[in-house]
Amino acid sequence: MLKNYFLVTFRNLYKNSAYSIINIAGLAIGITCSILILLWVDHETSYDKFLPKNDRLYQVWVNAAFDGKINSWRSVPLPTYEAMKTSDANIVNSVVTGWGSTHLLRYEDTRMNKQGYFASKEFLEMFQYPLTRGSAETVLDDPYSIVLTESAAKALFGDEDPIDKMVRVDDQYDLKVTGILKDIPTNSSFQFEYLIPWEFRALIQEWVVRNQDNWGNYSFQIFIELNDKKNEKAVSETIRHMLTEKGQDDIEREFFLHPLLDWRLKSNFENGVQSGGMSDYVRLFTVIAIFILFIACINFMNLATARSERRAKEVGIRKSVGSNRWELIMQFLGESVFITFISFVIAILIAYLVLPAYNQLVEKQLYIDFASGKFWLAALSFILFTGIIAGSYPAFYLSGFQPARVLKGQLKVGKSASTPRKVLVTLQFGVAILLIIGTLVIYKQIQLVQNRELGYSKENLITVLLNDELSKNYSTLKTELEASGDVESVTKSNSAITSINSNNFLGWPGKPEDLRVIFTTIVADYDYSKTMGIKILEGRDFSKDFGSDTSAIIINKAALELMGLEDPIGTQLDLWGDKRPLIGVVDDVLMGSLYDPVKPMFIILDDWGGTITLRLKKTNDLNASLAQVQSIFEKHDPAHPFEYTFVDDDFKKKFTTINLTSNLASIFATLAIIITGLGLFGLASFTAEQKTKEIGIRKVLGASIQSLVALISGEFSRLVIISFVISAPLAWWLLNQYLERYPIRTGIAWWIFPLTGLIALTFALLIVAYQAWNAARANPVKALRSE
Repeated sequence: MLKNYFLVTFRNLYKNSAYSIINIAGLAIGITCSILILLWVDHETSYDKFLPKNDRLYQVWVNAAFDGKINSWRSVPLPTYEAMKTSDANIVNSVVTGWGSTHLLRYEDTRMNKQGYFASKEFLEMFQYPLTRGSAETVLDDPYSIVLTESAAKALFGDEDPIDKMVRVDDQYDLKVTGILKDIPTNSSFQFEYLIPWEFRALIQEWVVRNQDNWGNYSFQIFIELNDKKNEKAVSETIRHMLTEKGQDDIEREFFLHPLLDWRLKSNFENGVQSGGMSDYVRLFTVIAIFILFIACINFMNLATARSERRAKEVGIRKSVGSNRWELIMQFLGESVFITFISFVIAILIAYLVLPAYNQLVEKQLYIDFASGKFWLAALSFILFTGIIAGSYPAFYLSGFQPARVLKGQLKVGKSASTPRKVLVTLQFGVAILLIIGTLVIYKQIQLVQNRELGYSKENLITVLLNDELSKNYSTLKTELEASGDVESVTKSNSAITSINSNNFLGWPGKPEDLRVIFTTIVADYDYSKTMGIKILEGRDFSKDFGSDTSAIIINKAALELMGLEDPIGTQLDLWGDKRPLIGVVDDVLMGSLYDPVKPMFIILDDWGGTITLRLKKTNDLNASLAQVQSIFEKHDPAHPFEYTFVDDDFKKKFTTINLTSNLASIFATLAIIITGLGLFGLASFTAEQKTKEIGIRKVLGASIQSLVALISGEFSRLVIISFVISAPLAWWLLNQYLERYPIRTGIAWWIFPLTGLIALTFALLIVAYQAWNAARANPVKALRSE
């Protein structure tokens, strides 16, 4: 019996080879898209799940009321680290870390900059990143120790045993290697190549010691481990008012816990409430994967039912010799699953071939794990599910034919039989139209933010991380760079122009007592505005011509509008309890999120370090200019490799997520249209074949080729128009929901809808008209002779 089913399946595939190819190709493309999307989704949802205690680890965050709303952030005071250990019996442990930094690591003649963390000794006990050498309980006990990843150890020591070897850090300190970690997986929220004990940081950075008991400096990351996830609510209630109890009562603030498993997917907060993050994109692309697979399944259903007359006699004969309906259903479902299996094999091959390019697009290292039992279970489930869904309607439809009517030639496939196909084609085009509109709107959103006024010039601007050696020689370095002929201007600041590292409160005359506004804080050197290309609107920049400007302050236009000062220059502003004269107002500079309005900002002169920024002169030989700059940097800091970043490149990183969304949506929307086109091609071909005799009669009676093409094309045109009428309002509603996450967002222009409708209609007509043209040009004598 089973052998016979296979023979029938192969015979039908061979006999109807054109339709079989269309079916298999459509399903293969749909499954390929689904595999690629689900690989990305699986990676995003797998973040930190490999950590043994993943459901019991939390980061301490703050909710604070100012700017007329509740703001959430993850930087907290340093004494929180010790306070957490004694605040609640359900807290097993706590950890403090830095924010991640790059340091020079050297062993003998090998030197390299590596990214890592300062972390308290409990870090590896809590997070349990696997060690290949050393014990998690002791590797960070010695302040003068360092733990390396396997790749970092290999890069430094080659084949030598790294344990107990001394690593020179920043060409100043010698730390002993006490442990080796497996390389950190890409789906880890922490990405590092080394760990250095927090106690060592306290020994070399005096400001850390100063803040040991300071509840007013929010500059640290604190993590805790609970004994049981069920106690999260109780612990949250215990620690909520800790800041107020420690004297932080100038505004309403409270602690809350952010679970480890939410760090990647649910990192956004709106007015103190979790409001998504990457989970929004995970849902979006999961829906797209379902849509594309749905479109491919529709092709299968349509072509299978459309050719039902060809298999009607087979059903009639089998029923007349004793086959029951259930056996026929199982046969047709089996055929569907078999075709899906063939499509799946082709899809896996395509996915495997395009995966390198796909990884480059999504900036990940995704792979198909053929050795995993989970993969084969998922593959089997996927084949069965898709095969049954795609074959369910044809199976029940074909198995329902009455044998007596079929064998007497009384089966007529009329309007009632074609109605389900029309519904499915309408749905298919509806999904394609939805994807096209979505792609156009996302593209418009990207164009909007890309074309926002930045307030500075990013061309030929490069940044170099400031270290102790460069800081010590900064004045000489700046002088030599500007005298080199390759550099227009040099400055330093606490952060690059593309990021915000500090925020503070600022007072001004007439400020309402209950108004608390946080200001972006830039701590800079002379020539900051000049180097960045920031326009001064009123007053002046910091200048040595006016003596010491170390007590002066400059604000941006957004700050001036907030303060409402009519004659701002000379106004005394209150910062950290001191009065500072306002000497200048600069244009708004877009430093933070491209999707948010520019925040009020102030600039002061001080030496916080962070970043050196220099503007290169325009040149036809950029490499020569960079080589000259490199030689000057290496002269004053020979220990560190010269590494720089173009501000242009940093700016582009701000678009990573939305560009990914746009690129993937465009690609998958195009593939969805191709799948739809394949199905329409097959269906139009079948429709033209069905109408062969009608076309012959009409031609004999004098009908023109154009009228015959219009006859066949008209039905499909109506279906596309209906699809558009249904999809357009749905797309408008869904995209409005999507765009609401962006304070700066594009409108949904009216022209997008008629343009999309025109694209869909033209696409359908080109496919259908081609088939209709071929049918209309056929010799009517041949069509009528077979009657």
